[in-house]
Amino acid sequence: MPSSDQYRRHIMNDLARGNSDSLDNSSTEPVNEYENFDDFAQRSSRDERRQLFSQAFHPDRVPSNQMEPELQKAIAQIKPNERDDVARDFFQHLKKRGLSDRDLEKQLGLSTHHASRMNADDVAKLASFTYHNHPDIFQDVLADQPALVKFISNPLVGAALGAIASKWFGHR
Repeated sequence: MPSSDQYRRHIMNDLARGNSDSLDNSSTEPVNEYENFDDFAQRSSRDERRQLFSQAFHPDRVPSNQMEPELQKAIAQIKPNERDDVARDFFQHLKKRGLSDRDLEKQLGLSTHHASRMNADDVAKLASFTYHNHPDIFQDVLADQPALVKFISNPLVGAALGAIASKWFGHR
């Protein structure tokens, strides 16, 4: 059996190429071919990413005990400026729901409420909170900040993403 990294790489390459088995051949929409996940992240539209991530990343599909360690690892691996952007996006969306950054700092035990000063652990706590309590916001942030997705390596998470990608890209 391949390692989680190999499996994740395989899923992401299939996703990027649109090279997968079809689960539903009824659509006639054109499909873009992507070189790799980075190409997919750069060239796909926000709506395409949102559609894919909304189906793959939901607490009903991937349990918390599987997602939380993945978020921790993925956030630790992204560039600090991307981590700031992720935190800033979470705060902006949550503020629209009436949750202030200072309240979240206290509630989640964050070291700061300033996105640019947050460490990876703080951003992971914020991401985990959002995943559990506001999955739609979590999916929106992933659609805006897809760099985070390429570092998620759990086979269950990869399988969910791969199944959705197969259905989405499978109509070629």
